[in-house]
Amino acid sequence: MVPRVQAIVDSFVDERARLERFARSLSAEDLTRAVPGSTWMVKDFIAHTATLDAAYVGWFIALAGDADPGNHRGTPGFDVDRFNESAVAERRGRSVEDILAEAATLRARLISVMQRFSDEQLDSTIRFGGNRKRPPVHLQLGQFLGGFSRHDAIHVADMLKALPERRNDPEIRAWLNRPEVAASISSYQKAMG
Repeated sequence: MVPRVQAIVDSFVDERARLERFARSLSAEDLTRAVPGSTWMVKDFIAHTATLDAAYVGWFIALAGDADPGNHRGTPGFDVDRFNESAVAERRGRSVEDILAEAATLRARLISVMQRFSDEQLDSTIRFGGNRKRPPVHLQLGQFLGGFSRHDAIHVADMLKALPERRNDPEIRAWLNRPEVAASISSYQKAMG
């Protein structure tokens, strides 16, 4: 594995471990709180972070140079918003532990593909298809992966809108206030309006 990929993988692993600690610290009441500005509850955001990797595995396989399996984030016409809504709805009756177990399996699959990326692939330009609130954009794969590695933190910030008493938790503050994480959260929140 090339050093740049190792650094990205390390970030994915670290961010996911932090999300898991946060998710496991929540009470049953916390999990059912509605998140202001969203149609989702706190637990729904955990399900979303747990399942989004499934939308990217096939795309990363194709980017790594293998046969494109289709029906993934990079497929023309793939609707990530529909994918997210469906994935979250399908997991509403499941426990956080079950959701996190699925997340671990999906993350391991995603990382196993990412480990094959070369420096040349990281420098290549990809098209990120956007969603209903963000337009498509062209950027380098390495830049995209750096931002995607902070996806969990972005949605912990969303969950904290429903959990204001947790905002001053020292571990959460240290995590979300790291400059690269805070910049990603700010950029996402501006895009979401």
